[in-house]
Amino acid sequence: MPGETPMAQTIVLDATARAGVGKGAARSTRREGMVPGVIYGGGDDPVTISMKHNELLKRLKAGKFLSTLIKLNVDGKEHTVICRAVQRDVVRDLPIHVDFLRLSERSRISLFIPVEFVNHDQAPGLRRGGVLTVVRPDVELKVRAGDIPDHLTVDLTGLDVGDVVKISNVALPEGATPTITDRDFVIANISAPSALVSEEDEEAEAETEAEVEAEAEGDEEE
Repeated sequence: MPGETPMAQTIVLDATARAGVGKGAARSTRREGMVPGVIYGGGDDPVTISMKHNELLKRLKAGKFLSTLIKLNVDGKEHTVICRAVQRDVVRDLPIHVDFLRLSERSRISLFIPVEFVNHDQAPGLRRGGVLTVVRPDVELKVRAGDIPDHLTVDLTGLDVGDVVKISNVALPEGATPTITDRDFVIANISAPSALVSEEDEEAEAETEAEVEAEAEGDEEE
């Protein structure tokens, strides 16, 4: 439906429950090409799991893994989770342990949501050569797990040089609130083109020189 906020994509991953706990069991899991992990929260007991190393690494490289809703299939049982931490090897920077937080549809969590800017060609300031300066490419929101937006949309239509986009100008999903609550913070602004700034600087410099010359002439006449 037009005007609706697009919801975040959900990814599906497979995992296997593992009985062993502790460092020894974790090392054994890694030797098998798996990454040990745990699912916790949601009022249920923690579940220790293992995941295929290559599959997890692929998802991590794709980006936004910690801000994506995940359907985690553990031996046929589905858990709705979000990744809360990935421990990496300090030398190779490869995942060696992963923590998942179990969610319900109404669980509220804080996530960074990317900002998308649209209608650049409808902004007079940009058509005149102005520059869109993005202060916050993403915004941290507190949202329900079932209503995580894929992105926030900023419409640039009608914006001119000097105009500022603040969080109050952005439509948020129902029930979503910024984690920053003490101010109406800036998302982006349209600044003057460098050529215009240079011209204004030159004009100001010329005016200053003219004033100095006028003062000097007045001193001579006295």
